[in-house]
Amino acid sequence: MTARLLDRSALLLATIGLAGKAYDVPSKQFWDTLVQGRGYVPLVLLGLAGVFGALTPFESHHKRSMLDRNVTSRRRILSGFGRMLEISSKIQPPLNTGDLAMHIWRRKRTLRHPIGGVLTRMSTYRMSTFPLNRTFTPKKGIGIVGQCWQFNKEIFFNASPLIAMLNTEEKFDEYVQSHGAAAVMSLTWKDFSEFNHRSALLATPIRNGRSRFIGCISVDASRGFEVLHCRELIEEMTELGLAIGQENFECT
Repeated sequence: MTARLLDRSALLLATIGLAGKAYDVPSKQFWDTLVQGRGYVPLVLLGLAGVFGALTPFESHHKRSMLDRNVTSRRRILSGFGRMLEISSKIQPPLNTGDLAMHIWRRKRTLRHPIGGVLTRMSTYRMSTFPLNRTFTPKKGIGIVGQCWQFNKEIFFNASPLIAMLNTEEKFDEYVQSHGAAAVMSLTWKDFSEFNHRSALLATPIRNGRSRFIGCISVDASRGFEVLHCRELIEEMTELGLAIGQENFECT
């Protein structure tokens, strides 16, 4: 946007200059004095109008720069995800292809949530298109990513014991009454039953330059929390979060 504005501003100034010279605005004396001994001035203005009107150099440079950054960032993300897959290969028995998934979430304000906003999934990385992502735009405190947002810190959760224990809505409701909604990540029974096929849950925040939460990275799998919850994988998530935060989600 800034690059486009610079191109248009330069084009506008050159066009105003040419029009002013043609119609003697603000006065003929002004232009005679300005051009005297500088016959190249109208040519320069005409050249600027042509360059910034047809070539848009600032915008073109910005697009090339963004493309380079996009490629570099995408390579970094894929490299990090590849490292996560390598770590997950230690899970026994092996996970199915496409089981491990990494998601990038961004906090956004919506018409329904204009103040607090919700987390929207920007992209997902997995080795297959199956299983498809379910629609999920959690508010603060809901789900593993919502808790990451609420506390602005890393959240790691092995949901296997909870999933095995809460296999009916009645048990789920009793557990919430006894332990509070936070014990089930503030999920409803419907959400819990839809997502209980993902038991290994990890999330790390994405922060801006003022250390404010602007999104998060989450990794989930059907099992294998003991293997995934390791320093190497968490470091990959943290480094990706730093890189994405610096780019302000431009290249995700």
